[in-house]
Amino acid sequence: MSEFIVHGVPGSPFLRSVLLALEEKNAPCDVRALKPGDSKSEAYLKLQPFGRIPAFEHGDFKLYETQAILRYIDAVVPSPALQPAEPRAIARMSQIIGINDWYLFPQVVRVIGFQRIVGPALLGIKTDEAACAAAVPDAKRCLGELNRLLGDQQYFAGSKISLADLMIAPQIDFVAMTPEGSDILANTALLKWLGRMSERKSMRNTMPPEALRKAA
Repeated sequence: MSEFIVHGVPGSPFLRSVLLALEEKNAPCDVRALKPGDSKSEAYLKLQPFGRIPAFEHGDFKLYETQAILRYIDAVVPSPALQPAEPRAIARMSQIIGINDWYLFPQVVRVIGFQRIVGPALLGIKTDEAACAAAVPDAKRCLGELNRLLGDQQYFAGSKISLADLMIAPQIDFVAMTPEGSDILANTALLKWLGRMSERKSMRNTMPPEALRKAA
């Protein structure tokens, strides 16, 4: 099998989701690190015409969109399986991934995570306190709903880790490093889930760069 190649900016939660899947599969990969802004370069736009992170290659096959990459990895490296077989568990996994893409990232992580961590650490931008405050209601709604859907399960699709957990974990990890996220997550099942996820080797091996952790 040819090597997996993943392109992205270190610290991107979407890049980290792909790396988590490869770590869980014990599948080696070549990470082609980009600097902020490189995703708009002519060379990168040939891989990802929308300039988003990450882009993925496997031999002559090129792919983008994180959830598509995750499903592909799970199909071509079948063990251990990262998707459930039971219809309701499949539906719940897909729902969580949708919540991430449509609500959690654009409404919460892209605002609070950027203002508190990414902007100051990588771009020298001062935190916009008003923007953070305005995003708090969305953060409460997103995190509250994820906490409700998790309930007393060990993982989002049941007793075994799935693509839903790998998609959500880097985002929640980012949010938890901010004052707003820390307050909302306090004493929740979601925070305990993040603790379980953080103990996994895959999470330890894909930590965000030190500059981002220090900024938090």
